[in-house]
Amino acid sequence: MKTNYFAVLVFFVILGLGISIAYALYGVQAHTEGILIEVIALIIALIVAYSIKIADQWEKAVILRLGGFHSLRGPGLFFIVPIIDTIPYWIDIRVITSSFTAEKTLTKDTVPVDVDAVLFWKVLDPKKAALDVADYKSAIHWASQTALRDVIGKTMLSDMLEGREKIGLELQKIIDERTEPWGVNVISVEVKDVLIPHGLEDAMSMQAQAERERQARVILGDSERQVAQKFEEAAKSYSDNPTALHLRAMNMLYEGLKTNSTIVIVPSTALDTMQLGGLAGMTAMTMGLNQQSRKEEAEKP
Repeated sequence: MKTNYFAVLVFFVILGLGISIAYALYGVQAHTEGILIEVIALIIALIVAYSIKIADQWEKAVILRLGGFHSLRGPGLFFIVPIIDTIPYWIDIRVITSSFTAEKTLTKDTVPVDVDAVLFWKVLDPKKAALDVADYKSAIHWASQTALRDVIGKTMLSDMLEGREKIGLELQKIIDERTEPWGVNVISVEVKDVLIPHGLEDAMSMQAQAERERQARVILGDSERQVAQKFEEAAKSYSDNPTALHLRAMNMLYEGLKTNSTIVIVPSTALDTMQLGGLAGMTAMTMGLNQQSRKEEAEKP
């Protein structure tokens, strides 16, 4: 129960006025009339202090009169009738967050998981929240937990790991339907974490790694197939054009000598095609290419 400092101040002010009046009329001597005035001032101070109530900006006070619902008051200053009126609930109408969990709950594919979630909710009807359910905060917590277990039991593990947003929307719909009769509105549900057994986590990691390797092999095989197709197309082009084949062979030989001028292995058929004239011609060509290569390197800045 929060302390009403304003009511305490009013209590002492009224009591002080009563004592001052008794002192002004009868002095410091004890007279029955003076004591009576002080007692009356004390009673009035107690009644007025008890009648004064202050609700914060985010609060609603539920007032019962002789056990029946009377009204909602707040925010700000208001008064109640002592003894007749009571305030059993101060309802917070701000957005409230509540965390809830589901431990060792089986998914649709019988995998035990631990799920942590956060519920964002707000009281829209303080009267229903106070009168239609004994403890609305506890009721919301248990409704959220049971809804989470129901959703987990209907969801595959893979869908749960990938579709947290979808699960949150489904939970919001279910919990909101359950809490609407209590005057509570569910704003959103956020699934924080989904924990699975360590053994299963290792197995899923190995499965993911194997899947990535399979995809890499498939991509590599597809690349080799495409390269083979291009080679086949090139072979068809060169088969009808000996000059193009000769120029291509010369270019390949030049690139090989330029990269590694020590040893070059060339098929004899290629030599015949390029008409290099045997070992002497090949040697002369290699020396010429080496000289050209050194000249190009010397000209570089």
